[in-house]
Amino acid sequence: MWRFREGAIPFAAADPGRVIPSIVVGSALAGGLAMLFGNTLMAPHGGAFVIFVAVENWPLYFLAIAIGAVVSALMLGYWKKPAEERLK
Repeated sequence: MWRFREGAIPFAAADPGRVIPSIVVGSALAGGLAMLFGNTLMAPHGGAFVIFVAVENWPLYFLAIAIGAVVSALMLGYWKKPAEERLK
């Protein structure tokens, strides 16, 4: 049976020393940028279903999320072991 699952958990469990700090820094940056941009979210939860309805200034909200994701990916790519080392 197919279920929705959090995609980052297997990566974090396999290499917590590199993955968790990368995700924390990217998330903190995205949250800080959203605050700087003055974004507000009127719904306590709802994910993608409420973005266009409940987020004020949603284009900058997307920009904050994108910048945070890119920073997380760059940090993880820099810190992650090369493929040859992971296969040993």
